[in-house]
This record gives sequence, structure tokens and C-alpha cells, in this order.
Amino acid sequence: MPYKELERQQAVNKFLKLNFSKEKELQEIVMLAAKVCGTKSALITLIDHDTQYVLIKQAFKFDTTSREDAFCDYVIKKRDVVIVPDATCDERFHSNPLVLADPHIRFYAGAPLSTDDGYTIGSLCVIDQSPNSLTDTQIEVLRALAKQVVQLMYFDMSLQVLKDLYIDTKRSEIELKSFFESSIDHHLLLDQNFQVLAFNRSWESHVKSAYGLQMEKGKSMIDYIKHENLREFYRDYRKALTGTAVYDERNLKMGVKDNWRLVKFEPAFNYEGSIIGVSVNVSDVNRRVENEQTVRLQNERLNEIAFIQSHEFRRPVASIMGLITLIRLHDSFQEMEEFDMLERAIYELDGKIKLILGAIDDDQ
Repeated sequence: MPYKELERQQAVNKFLKLNFSKEKELQEIVMLAAKVCGTKSALITLIDHDTQYVLIKQAFKFDTTSREDAFCDYVIKKRDVVIVPDATCDERFHSNPLVLADPHIRFYAGAPLSTDDGYTIGSLCVIDQSPNSLTDTQIEVLRALAKQVVQLMYFDMSLQVLKDLYIDTKRSEIELKSFFESSIDHHLLLDQNFQVLAFNRSWESHVKSAYGLQMEKGKSMIDYIKHENLREFYRDYRKALTGTAVYDERNLKMGVKDNWRLVKFEPAFNYEGSIIGVSVNVSDVNRRVENEQTVRLQNERLNEIAFIQSHEFRRPVASIMGLITLIRLHDSFQEMEEFDMLERAIYELDGKIKLILGAIDDDQ
């Protein structure tokens, strides 16, 4: 199959999938085409690989025909108006089933339905059971009506695209809102005047618990921040408004109780890339900080134990090393193998103690 024909069929399929909202207007065009051309029947057809689909019709009982039998297929091939004054006298059609049997076509005239990118997807055609012909004016009207059909079909396609886009947007909005509302983190959006644009349930619950207040959109954030935290909060908010994000881990104490939070101030942008406010996100990191503090304390205690024990071991080892040095001065011990083994062992132990002390010094 030629590539152009494949692309043409893809264009046809796009229109076949449409639910036409302009069916009434298309039906009026079909009726007008038949009236202008003086025929009994008129059709709007689309042709794919092997089938002619009759979308809108007047005085025609078939919804589909084979492409092989379709007069409109010649409009597809010619990409221009095709007129058949008498099908029984035309070698292309005299043995066509649509001529020999119902609807007994004798006269046919079809104008192409052409897309903006040049593909002929079907036709607006008129047919009759008696030989006929068209004047130049009738042909031009048929062309104009065919263009009107395409415009209405494009309108429906655009409408469908907008509907699909709206559905996708609503789905994304619902998913985003679900994430926003179900998050255990605190999420807040402020405008350029330090007023509340949006907040999630976690932030709302925090304000209600800490201040006994109900958060409201459009209110100043000043009402929902403790006085001792306001200056730092506003400083970071102003910095984010300039385009610089702020990330910080803070202990927002609740009385005497530690309340560690990871705080993020990030600029909020519109579709044009302009900063319209600040997004504030607060995550609970109490458990992580507590774990880190526990590990740090454990390491400090282990280091203290190792330091104490190493120094305690170092003292007797140093004493033994001193005795060995003194004993070596006596000739009777110079050749004793057991004494050599003792000396090697004590120096090896001394070396390990030094390694422990060196590791402790590095950690500190």
C-alpha cells in the first residue's frame, strides 16, 4: 500500500470515530445538494481501505457499500468533481451492482471532501435513477457545499479534542488534588502578597490544633504563624519570591518537646514562567533526627569505652615492654626462643592498641 494512501486512511479513521454534533446541519447540506442538483438522493461518504461509509443520506437505504463498487472512489482517485451522466453507458459502471440492482444508479455527481493537509477522505455526492447533467453553477455549489461539510466535520473534531483535553485535565486535577489532600506532609501556596492561595488538610489540621483557627483562602499568613517563627518564615518566603529555593531542617519546638521539620520554600510559576507566589512544604523528620541522634550517642559512647579500655591496656603493655628491654640487657635471656615469642606478642598487641587510638582520634 502506498504511504500516501495509508496516511489518507488514517485521516478517514479519525473522522469515522467522531460523534457528530452537527448532524442536523450536515443533513441540511445533503438536502440542499439534492435540491440544487435536481436529484432524488444525496450522500456524505467516507472511504477507508475497502469500505464506503454513508454518514448522512437522503433517499438511500445503505449505510455501507464496498469500496470496489463505490462511485465515490473515483472522486478519491481524481481528487476533483466526478460526473457520470448515465452509468449504464459508462464502461466503468455499466456492470456495477449499484447500477444493476437497488438503488439502480443512472446519474452520479460527487465533489471531494478534502482535509487541510490535502487528503481526499470521501465525497458529497448526488445520485438519481435517470440520466442527468449539471450546469457550471450547480457544480460550483456542490463544491462549496462539500467544503462546508469538511468545515463542520473539523468543528466536531476540534470539539472532540477539547472534550478529551478537558477530561484529561479534570482527571489530572483530581489525581493531583488527591495527592495534595492525602499527603501527610504540610503543603501551602502563598501569593505575592503573603496571602493564602491553597493548603492541604495536613496544614489545615496543624493550624486548627496549634492555634484553634480555621484556615481560609485569601487571608494573610501572619495569622497562622507563631510570633517567634514569623520573622524567619517571612525571610525565607521573600527569598523564594526572588527565585531562590530555601531548604532547611529546623526544630520547631512544641513547648519543651523537639519538633524537627524539613522546611522547603520554593518559587511557584505560572505557565509563562513568571513567579506568582511561593510553595511551602513541611515534612516531619522527627524519627530520622532521633535515630541519627541515637546512633551518634551510641558511637560517642563506644568511642569513650574504646578510648578508656585502650589506655588501660596500654599501661600494662608499656610496663611489660619496659621489663623486656631490661631483661634483654642480661646475657642469659638473649637466646631464649620463648622470650622472643613473648616479645613479638607484646609488640603486636601494642600495635593494635595504637590502631584503635588512631581511629578514635580520626573520628573526633
